[in-house]
Amino acid sequence: MTGPLVPFREIVLKVHSRCDLACDHCYIYEHADQSWRTRPKAISDDAISWTALRLAEHAKSHALPSVSVILHGGEPLLAGPARLRRVCEELTGALDGVADLDLRIHTNGLQLSARYLDLFSEYNVRVGISLDGDRSANDRHRRFADGRTSHPLVLRAVELLRQERYRHLYLGLLCTIDVANDPIDVYDALAELDPPLIDFLLPHATWDDPPARPDGSPTAYADWILAVFDRWEAQGRTVPVRLFESVLSTLGGGPSLTESLGLAPTDLVVVETDGTLEQVDSLKSAYEGAAATGFDVFTHAFDDVAAHPGVRARQLGLEGVSETCRQCPVVRSCGGGLYTHRYSSGNAFDNTSVYCTDLEALIRGIEQRTAAFTVSPAVTDPGVLMAEHQDLTRTLLAELHQELDGRGGEKWDEAWQLAGALEGHADALDVVYGHPYTYTWLRDTLSALRTGRPEAVPLALRLASYLAAAVVRGRLGLAVRMPYRDGRLWLPTLGELRLGPGEPGEAEVRPAEKGFQVRVEGRAPVHVRTEEESDGWRPVRTLVGDGAPALRLDDLDPYRNCFGVPARERLGAGEVADWSERLTGAWELLRQAAPEQASEAADCLTTLTPLVPGEPSLGRHGFGALGIAPAGSPEELAPALLRGFRRAKLHALVEVTDLYAQDGWWRHPAPWQDEPASVSELLAGAYERVGLVAFEPAGADQAERALETLERAAELTVSGRRLLDELWKEAGRG
Repeated sequence: MTGPLVPFREIVLKVHSRCDLACDHCYIYEHADQSWRTRPKAISDDAISWTALRLAEHAKSHALPSVSVILHGGEPLLAGPARLRRVCEELTGALDGVADLDLRIHTNGLQLSARYLDLFSEYNVRVGISLDGDRSANDRHRRFADGRTSHPLVLRAVELLRQERYRHLYLGLLCTIDVANDPIDVYDALAELDPPLIDFLLPHATWDDPPARPDGSPTAYADWILAVFDRWEAQGRTVPVRLFESVLSTLGGGPSLTESLGLAPTDLVVVETDGTLEQVDSLKSAYEGAAATGFDVFTHAFDDVAAHPGVRARQLGLEGVSETCRQCPVVRSCGGGLYTHRYSSGNAFDNTSVYCTDLEALIRGIEQRTAAFTVSPAVTDPGVLMAEHQDLTRTLLAELHQELDGRGGEKWDEAWQLAGALEGHADALDVVYGHPYTYTWLRDTLSALRTGRPEAVPLALRLASYLAAAVVRGRLGLAVRMPYRDGRLWLPTLGELRLGPGEPGEAEVRPAEKGFQVRVEGRAPVHVRTEEESDGWRPVRTLVGDGAPALRLDDLDPYRNCFGVPARERLGAGEVADWSERLTGAWELLRQAAPEQASEAADCLTTLTPLVPGEPSLGRHGFGALGIAPAGSPEELAPALLRGFRRAKLHALVEVTDLYAQDGWWRHPAPWQDEPASVSELLAGAYERVGLVAFEPAGADQAERALETLERAAELTVSGRRLLDELWKEAGRG
């Protein structure tokens, strides 16, 4: 197995190996591995010291910002306050100045008292308590050896934790599922205790020792959990539930939040009471010695365990699951299930989970229940897409101000205050902020600041120019003081005014009849009519044709040169007239061949920028711009416009919503090339080909084969799958 070691960020430290309950579903005492019988009851001083030392050296060598240590057992409280204090002291001292320490303890709560909680408060040890629901549910498994109930004592422990002085230590409740219990009663009993988190756990099982299914249903556990999910939803998700939040996260393209789901590499190691280093505890359910590594804290570093083949096997992501799992579209959410649950004596861990049907039903059930609320409306509504991309531009402006952190100077501060004042005139600001190259400026500027590159033009000048353009467009009764350079005053979306040969200065811009007025100290005022070219003033022109949408022909904006091919210099009047004529013809062809797409493009496109000849290409611009060569017949221009618009729209969607997880683990066959493609490449190719079928019918077969592949792609989020549905409708199979 190759690749860098995955450092351990979570340590399970067994401080006591015995328990005061006799739970019949316990993987430590009731399952295949019985190694607990030969281990000391309590962890020794040497084992504590060596564990702290090994953890500190591991955190330091891997530059870990923080590590978690979970005090575990058996029942860890049986170690007693004095031994637990020694553990806390050793760990805190060893990690001081090396990494932040997150200390936790998982307990059945029977021994919990103020004496323990005062100690835990001193070292900020947060407490998780095992509780399987109401009394009848809890008593099904969690009883004393003589059969007595443990429920009242656990409730007493929880109530102690809920007291104001200890509330900050309350980590949550861990509940092992039993489908014989009523799911609603179980959830309500847990939620009533106001936990910061509920963690539902599937009972450990393997193919050799499968889980109980009282009614024989292959989805009994999924049905039970989904009943809880429906209750959780109906009550407004008032209590965080790790299992649900993990599935929702992965469906949205995010990470798994629990070891039992997802493909994230394992980063956990167990230290037993005798200092033995083992793999994850649940492996004890598989067979005797399944968790063993042969290492201990006295003679081995944690890196030795990290390199162990058994640990590495759980760090392979998609390659570490069975072939069946690799072909399953929900694998990114379920991750093949908990590693232990895949075990069979005949095939080791190269199986699907023994809960496979449950996991698939659970993930699909949550997806179906939440799709209407979690799918981004930008996927189906172009107006929302435009609005969200404009919001993204505003967010970038706020990030720029934050990044400057007071270093923008007096002029920037003045412009920033004016920007805030103009928010009350949204219509005027929206046109300017919605200009695709406003986004380009902000992205490039943030990149320059974060990488230490100098900004070519003062930031205050740029922001002031956008605000002046908004004031002019809105005919607001305001004057904007703005610096200029190189003798040119530039107003985005409007045009450029030349004031003198190469000189810097400051001008006052205010709206005037049919345009604006510019005052520079020591000079006569200049009155500009925005629509008319004049001495010194070059307006952004509008392409207007019979039946074609009115589009800004922006061949002036200094940030327009953001495409894969160079932008053309300003076109002559004859070229503009010629292009308008060909654009009109192309638009008529678009309306005839693809009327819905032509209508959408007419609503969304605002700006055309002429490029040197080449393919329509994407750039660092906002939604609404299209860079295209002003050449070719209407028959050539129509598909080029449509291709460019499809590419730009998908690019904008990717920027405002997660269509797929960006882990980069998968490669898929692409029908238009020999090499496999990433899901983003496959989606882009299918999206373009589906839209261009009217002009390029040969691409229909390739598009459909790509869509069929995407149906099986685990990377697609709920929004990505909704987009896939829309593409099938476009392809005529929705």
